[in-house]
Amino acid sequence: MTSLRNKTLVLSGASSGIGAALAVELAKEGVNLVLGARTESKLLATRDACRKLGVKAECLAGDVSSSNVAQELVQIADVLGRFHGFIHAAGVLAPGPFVWELTKTRFREVMDSSVSGAHQLIRHATPILLDHGQGLAIFFGSGAADRAQPGIGAYCAAKAAEEHLARQLAAEAPEITTIIWRPGVVETRMQSDARQSKGGGAEQLKKVFNPWKEDGILLTPQQSARGLVDFLLDEPEKYHGKVADIREL
Repeated sequence: MTSLRNKTLVLSGASSGIGAALAVELAKEGVNLVLGARTESKLLATRDACRKLGVKAECLAGDVSSSNVAQELVQIADVLGRFHGFIHAAGVLAPGPFVWELTKTRFREVMDSSVSGAHQLIRHATPILLDHGQGLAIFFGSGAADRAQPGIGAYCAAKAAEEHLARQLAAEAPEITTIIWRPGVVETRMQSDARQSKGGGAEQLKKVFNPWKEDGILLTPQQSARGLVDFLLDEPEKYHGKVADIREL
């Protein structure tokens, strides 16, 4: 069993969905947290929920794809003590449009959230973790990385890039346990947005997303989050540089 108690992790995407649930589940295990997301009010609520569980928890509202934001998240974590790494759970789906229907701004938002955010956390966390001689880097992947799905083309491309970036980190900094975590199909805002999407790819997208809801196979954010925590408390190093899929564990 791996102990994370009293260690400090940075967690992006912590204001809602799996990220918010994950913050609470980590706090239950005694993990100190520095939480990042763009929506400050929800982020503060997550921070307060973690503090009530007796851990140190700080937060910073902002876009993790910003170098300044990512750097500050890491700096706060380092000051809290026993900085152990990060979990990059932030993501934007932008469901519905075909890729050519997406505006430059919307396309960039999807790519920045997954890929640039991952890179900025890598940039600022890796030197500190290498100095410590160990650490943890978890990237939220997706089965979307392996397919071309009309209606979420940017997201598919972003997750493919993020997963490859994780493999690069695993190869270049083997001291840091680096894992691609696929959290399963989870009832989050992404799911509801996809079921209500509009655009050229919306109908094809709904044929994929609607049955998950209708057949009752969606995990709750809490179930998905607990799955990751249990995974991290086992022997995550066995999956260094690989995909760990909650549906296959």
